[in-house]
Amino acid sequence: MDILYQLRWQDILDILLVAVILYWLLLLIKGTKAAQILIGLVVLFFAFLFSGYIGLYTMDWLIQSFWAQIVLVLVILFQPEIRRALAQMGEARFLPSFASAEELKSLEEIVRATIALSNRKIGGLIVIERETSLRDFIEIGTPLDAKVSHELLLSIFHPTSPIHDGAVIIRGNRVVAAGCFLPLSLSAELSKAVGTRHRAGVGLSEETDAVVIIISEETGSIATAVGGTLEKNVDMGSLRDFLTEMFTSSKKRKHEK
Repeated sequence: MDILYQLRWQDILDILLVAVILYWLLLLIKGTKAAQILIGLVVLFFAFLFSGYIGLYTMDWLIQSFWAQIVLVLVILFQPEIRRALAQMGEARFLPSFASAEELKSLEEIVRATIALSNRKIGGLIVIERETSLRDFIEIGTPLDAKVSHELLLSIFHPTSPIHDGAVIIRGNRVVAAGCFLPLSLSAELSKAVGTRHRAGVGLSEETDAVVIIISEETGSIATAVGGTLEKNVDMGSLRDFLTEMFTSSKKRKHEK
């Protein structure tokens, strides 16, 4: 009871803030490789307690040496998650990217271009920006400022185009850059048969909340990447429904709230 009397409102606020931060961090790493790493660290912590309790001095010394460098280890292991968290905190926007009518038209143009590229077996990498800014990747590529159209996307990815390599980045209903280079995913969960284009798409989706569409040059198959998850063999209907759900429905729910 004495503890309750000594409890200040600042202490309650402090506990709530820490709880919210921890909960947010767990949501951030849920379903990623970082979650498995975190479980391993928890197991290692209990091994440290156990070794000290029963007198395994060598094991205890080894684990203590590891914990002495834990901050550096965490930064290295959780680098993608830390970058994504900081990007989401610093680049969050409060207004939708573009009006719903323009959005639907732009999404349809993207679907048409994707299917056309797939049918012709022309490789493509289309990135659609969401809440996290892709400014760093845009600056690497060739700057553009053109309205989204399937003709424009086809011309960019045509093998004779000087900017067909790399990704096209779309912000709202504008193509803002082409020939952009993306970070490659190092995830062990990706098949070795997956090419560089797919690894680049997954790599960007691991670090940002962007939606990535990948068209295979070898097979013409379509894949999507969001949140580090690669979805293969997407058809025209599934792609249209997916994009509509990701951009239109989610924003409607935000406005309703």
